[in-house]
Amino acid sequence: MSLLLRILAAALVLLLAVSSARAETLAEKNLKDLVARQRNILARAEAEKDHPDEAWLRGELQSVINGYDVIIQKNPDFAAAYVAYGLLLGQVGMTREAVGILLKANKLDPDIPLVKNELARFLAEDGKVADAVPWLVAAIELAPQEPLYHYHLGKLLTEGRDDLIATGQFTRAALDQTMLDSFRRGAELAPDNFAYAYRHAEAYYDLATPRWEEALQQWSALELRAKPGIEQQTIRLHAANVLIRLGRPDHARALLITVTEPVLQKQKQTLLDELAKTDAK
Repeated sequence: MSLLLRILAAALVLLLAVSSARAETLAEKNLKDLVARQRNILARAEAEKDHPDEAWLRGELQSVINGYDVIIQKNPDFAAAYVAYGLLLGQVGMTREAVGILLKANKLDPDIPLVKNELARFLAEDGKVADAVPWLVAAIELAPQEPLYHYHLGKLLTEGRDDLIATGQFTRAALDQTMLDSFRRGAELAPDNFAYAYRHAEAYYDLATPRWEEALQQWSALELRAKPGIEQQTIRLHAANVLIRLGRPDHARALLITVTEPVLQKQKQTLLDELAKTDAK
């Protein structure tokens, strides 16, 4: 399931929670039906992405957008409708409109972490990193057990580091620690998510003073979880790189011997060249 469909599923759960303790209103039923229809449309589009029927997709999505407009017009204080609508607008590239709709949802209900996460994402994509951080921090405060939000914060701090330090929002030391803690927490909360663990291991390189020993520990642990072949050998390339930084060329060379996948030979040769320069000194 794509990230968007997972987000839509979360929105549907939100809608179900709203009406679970009482009788469902007509607006809630209509919205759940519309969200379900939207998910089916996007699922079909994803399944047919190699041969998309673009005219069909445009027509179906416009029909869904019209449905949201009707629901909101009849129920102007229905926060959940704005949430689902804003997510769709963002997906179809109407970012400015999505932000406006999500801000309205946040005004109606300030306790929806998904809304704050999406606002942070849109702001960051628009280059407004300093404005995005408080929204993402607020999302984490509302849903501290959601790994995606921690991962997003780690990414945001890494990619917007210079701007965040320039505005005085962070010192480099504080940013580094928060970034590392965010990736670590995301990986802890999603132990089966290999990508989160991989990014956590990489984060030790992103520090002002890389922590090579800790990075090596992370790669060693991750190798035990990796699939044999490209995945496992990619991790060994990372470990060999770290070993070179630690002044342990023999260990690095021994690891590189085990990297045999053709697609990894260029990266392997780069590290072998580094080792050759070390030997020549």
